[in-house]
Amino acid sequence: MAENEIQIKRKIIHIDMDAFYASVEQRDFPEYRGKPLVVGGLPEGRGGVVATASYEARKFGIRSAMSSKQALQLCPHAIFVRPRFAAYKEVSQKIREIFGRYTDLIEPLSLDEAYLDVTNDKLDIGSAIEIAQQIKQAIKDELNLTASAGVSVNKFVAKIASDIKKPDGLTFIGPSSIEAFMENLPVEKFYGVGKVTAEKMKKQGLFTGADLKKLTLDEMTGRFGKAGGFYYNIVRGIDDREVQPHRETKSMGAEDTFAYDLTVVEEMHTELEKIAKTVHDRLLKYQLKGRTITLKIKYSDFRQITRSQSLPLCIDDLDTILNASKSLLAATDIENSRIRLLGITVSNFLPVEIRQKPQTDQLSLFYF
Repeated sequence: MAENEIQIKRKIIHIDMDAFYASVEQRDFPEYRGKPLVVGGLPEGRGGVVATASYEARKFGIRSAMSSKQALQLCPHAIFVRPRFAAYKEVSQKIREIFGRYTDLIEPLSLDEAYLDVTNDKLDIGSAIEIAQQIKQAIKDELNLTASAGVSVNKFVAKIASDIKKPDGLTFIGPSSIEAFMENLPVEKFYGVGKVTAEKMKKQGLFTGADLKKLTLDEMTGRFGKAGGFYYNIVRGIDDREVQPHRETKSMGAEDTFAYDLTVVEEMHTELEKIAKTVHDRLLKYQLKGRTITLKIKYSDFRQITRSQSLPLCIDDLDTILNASKSLLAATDIENSRIRLLGITVSNFLPVEIRQKPQTDQLSLFYF
């Protein structure tokens, strides 16, 4: 009961931009407005993947993560453009500045969505619904974009609520409505339940939140492991996770899907050099050093593997990242391979409290 009382005191908003990448493109380029626009890999050659699609394109069934070739088949007159991440990041920063007028408790999930805790808002507005309306209006007036908002007493319900009336929607789910809402929710709509888990649930006769609610905690964890405990709570509207304004970065990486399959080692090395440079630049920008380097390989048949190497010291230099990646690649069977994607990730960073102190070689040696 005490947990529920704590939740009711919270005022959580989830803001989700509408078709963000595509909306920015349509805002910046009038020739794209009102037309089916796909942002992502181009369909020519082997084709890429859809990052997002405008609402005009979605009417044809085009969705994120779909292949660009399939998207073209669904809508032959769709316009395909490559992402401009620098532009999206700039807009995202301006959106964050709008959030900051109301609260410092902001937890970004990506460039286009974030949680806000407005339990004690800066302007003493008091109403989370009013704050959400003001944020949506500011985004529209200042950035010429639309956002959808979900308002509730916890993060889980607020996130689901933001998706109900897209685009340009605002949905409030109050404490007295949460349990009934969760009972009627299809399992595939539960945040954290992917396609595989949803199918597993349906095979067990679990189609809605009401079906999940019939299971005991032991039954839930027995069937779905650690996640079962989470499902057990959220179907009852219990989610006491706090909005975390300073989420620590766990890894930094980059990857690329190629226009044609790589079969020559020299070509693979050339692409690794480009990817390693991107990772290196990002590490320097965020002042991060990591011990573990991971190489991701996706083959032409979509089979995927990862290989990792942990170093004795944290690094951020380009040569080490590249040489380690080449060594990891050489350790795989690349003689007869056809590679469609390569990726490099650096992780296992120094803890924040260590990074913020002046570093010495002695400290690093003793730390590890």
